[in-house]
Amino acid sequence: MENIISKEQLNTARSDARLFSSRLNESKVALERRAFSYEVTVFLSHYHGDGVVLENVISELKRLGVSVYVDWNDSGMPASTSGYTAMRIKEKIRSCKKFILLATEAAISSKWCNWELGYGDAFRYSENIAIMPIKETRDSVFIGSEYLQIYPIITNMNQYSLGTYFVEFRDSKITLADWLKR
Repeated sequence: MENIISKEQLNTARSDARLFSSRLNESKVALERRAFSYEVTVFLSHYHGDGVVLENVISELKRLGVSVYVDWNDSGMPASTSGYTAMRIKEKIRSCKKFILLATEAAISSKWCNWELGYGDAFRYSENIAIMPIKETRDSVFIGSEYLQIYPIITNMNQYSLGTYFVEFRDSKITLADWLKR
């Protein structure tokens, strides 16, 4: 797939979003968000070291009007990982309508991300799971594990800028906004 999202695109989108947000007042932004809100919750599986990329993806998902769950934002999470951490994550995966794996190289290597994906697969089933592969640069190639091929992936309409996202699987392609509504 040539329209895999790159870290560069996410950084550019975040800069554009900051500029746009600074030009609008809070009430207008809140009104627009409510108009596009599908009241969908997304469990975003990620590698904690991917901070900047993660923040940019969260911004893009929130722009679509969804509520994004990330564990480091959860006040109910313990300070250090334990069995309770795993139980809490399972509870959150079950309570969220959709599951997205932010598939950076580090996330694919993470034991926690793989465990979350496995649990999400068992509980959410593939129609509610998508992989968002992130390549290092626009010109690089995304190399993921073979098991990721069984899930729909989130792509971008254009390889040079962000804007319209799609969920692609086998021969089907729908907008991310429509996938979130399902």
